[in-house]
Amino acid sequence: MLLVTQDNAPLGYKLKYETNPSKIITMTKKIHHMLPKISPFLRKPFKTCAVVGNGGILQNSFCGKEIDSMDFVFSLNLPPLNLAEDIGTKSHFVSANPSILIKKFGRLLERRKPFIDNIKLYDSAMIVLPAFSYVHNTDVSFRALYSVEDFSLENKVAFFHPEYLRNLSSHWKEMGIKANRLSSGLMLVSSALELCNKIQLYGFWPFPTDPDGNNIPHHYYDNIYPKPGFHSMPDEFYLYLKMHSKGALFLQTGKC
Repeated sequence: MLLVTQDNAPLGYKLKYETNPSKIITMTKKIHHMLPKISPFLRKPFKTCAVVGNGGILQNSFCGKEIDSMDFVFSLNLPPLNLAEDIGTKSHFVSANPSILIKKFGRLLERRKPFIDNIKLYDSAMIVLPAFSYVHNTDVSFRALYSVEDFSLENKVAFFHPEYLRNLSSHWKEMGIKANRLSSGLMLVSSALELCNKIQLYGFWPFPTDPDGNNIPHHYYDNIYPKPGFHSMPDEFYLYLKMHSKGALFLQTGKC
């Protein structure tokens, strides 16, 4: 139940918000019409998948060709695609944190073309938002969907199911992730674990230096750090290392 669909949230269904289940949103005809009829992933699993984080470790990694060779590519938070040699050109599933729509695109209340130009970078990739994590996420997520439809893009916009994210948070807390909220990266890695046979992670590196001790930026496109204490990136990275050691996924930490 990765995404909200007409099948798992029928007309009249009262959907509980992820972070505050006492808050609900009723599936009206208007909202129901926005949803895919069924999950687009019923034919899973994909044989090979890449989950591409935004870490500065990707700079000069030359991983682009390897990433583009994968059957399915997950991308994180509407990233710039300006380093094809390092990050590739393919994407099929792009997460979009509503905070980016608020800060970078003015809540989509005025000019929407900058947002649309950004979405066009991802060809026909599905854009997935946590519209029902917080009440204040909902309207801007709906505006993202309307914008994509109004400009007749090939992309589809879908919404993470809040129950899926709530269960995900509980599961990873039991596994030692105690942060206030899971990162978007861990959400995508979790999605890949459900949808893919073989998973390779790129750009997941929360440290200011690479394995050889060279300084690197926080992201491959900037050096802006997130608010401290909200996510637990080192703990999540340790989790990826454990999964790597057990063969559940492959964690790329150097040049390809």
